[in-house]
This record gives sequence, C-alpha cells and structure tokens, in this order.
Amino acid sequence: MTKSCVRIIAFAAAVLISTPACTAVRDSSVPADASPSVTVMSKDTRSWDGNLLPAYPEGQPEVTILRMSIPPGAALKIHEHRAINAVVLTGGRLSVVTTDGKTLELQAGESFIELVNTWHYGLNPGTVPTELIIFYAGAAGEPITVYQSQENHPRRY
Repeated sequence: MTKSCVRIIAFAAAVLISTPACTAVRDSSVPADASPSVTVMSKDTRSWDGNLLPAYPEGQPEVTILRMSIPPGAALKIHEHRAINAVVLTGGRLSVVTTDGKTLELQAGESFIELVNTWHYGLNPGTVPTELIIFYAGAAGEPITVYQSQENHPRRY
C-alpha cells in the first residue's frame, strides 16, 4: 500500500470518528456515568492447598469449560487433574477433600484454583445441588481429569 493510500485511509477514519452519526450510541435510560465493573475472583500461582502450579504442558493449548452439577449428598470419585484449572461455584456448597485429609469448604459465589496432580474428591454437603463452572487450560489430546480407579470410572474428561 502506498503512502498516499495510507494517508487517505487515515483521513477518512478521522472524518468518520468525528462525525456525530458514527459516535457510540448510549441508551438514554442508562446514567451517563455508568461503567462496567470488574472483580478479580481468583488469581494465584498456587492451588488452594498452597502448592505451586506446574508449568503449562507442551503442545497445542486447549481450553475446556465445563458446567457441573452435584446432587445433594453426592460425592465425586477420587481423581486428579492433569491440567491447571479454576472453579467458580455458582450454586450450593462444595467440600473438596484430598486423600491426605486437607479440606476446602466453599459456598455459592466463591472461586478457587483447583489442585493439579493431587488425588482428591468433591462432595456436596448441602441440601441443594452444587453448581460449578470449571475452566481448564491443558494440551490438546491430553486428559484433564483422571480417576484413581479407572475400572470403576472409565470416563476421562
């Protein structure tokens, strides 16, 4: 593209930006000073038990987002995650328990950085379903969750 073409495009963009018809449209019912808000729910280099997170795996990155529901009184099978992941509890309560006895208690609205390469299970100690959104950052073709007893739980996410 020649310099004169770049100048013409830049001039046209400046004219369009300054034209009232091309400015942002605001809903008149929204106050002029209204603006989005952002809250960091979780940010850390360690999982909830204090262990440093591992390096990201080699290979093509793959992001997986799961929605999970755990009925009242139900527990997940013992498992470990092979991918770094974060969880937002959107409903109910959750207890996360490691096989060496560490426990994390959560309620709706809380988030946490999940354990990686550590055997654990989750359970719903409440009377309503536990609702979770889970974000995994793994590698394509690699499992993100592996169950301790594959015979009892052949499904790998």
